[in-house]
Amino acid sequence: MPISPVPELIAELAAGRMVILVDEEDRENEGDLVLAADHVTPEAINFMARFGRGLICLTLTRDRCERLRLPPMATRNGTQHGTAFTVSIEAATGVTTGISAADRARTIQAAVARDAQPSDLVQPGHIFPLQAKDGGVLMRAGHTEAGCDLAVMAGCSPTA
Repeated sequence: MPISPVPELIAELAAGRMVILVDEEDRENEGDLVLAADHVTPEAINFMARFGRGLICLTLTRDRCERLRLPPMATRNGTQHGTAFTVSIEAATGVTTGISAADRARTIQAAVARDAQPSDLVQPGHIFPLQAKDGGVLMRAGHTEAGCDLAVMAGCSPTA
């Protein structure tokens, strides 16, 4: 399967579709399912959980993490690539157990709402936010930063 050019990825994200974001063989050598968070649906979360088979993460800017008062998951990040996990989150209202696709979509919607406040979320939860470095992929060549950067280029909020 050929690698798509960046303008094609941007168009897909702007249209509310998922893309597979891959990195270099000498880095993590993996692909992540990426969707601009503005377009999240229970169906998209179900697809990610069923076919991605990993954690459902949410890329957020440092400013958004600070506004939502999301502290780092670990005080000392010892991961090889410095992936900046925050504490996991759940929507404070509108969810049941938090694990269903609908509940996880609702949590993402609560976190990325334009007027989101810390009281809109509780910890721990079933969504795992990742804090992007200021400056995006120019400062760190990670999927976290690429998700935020691509979402902005697609005309969406800097969340994926």
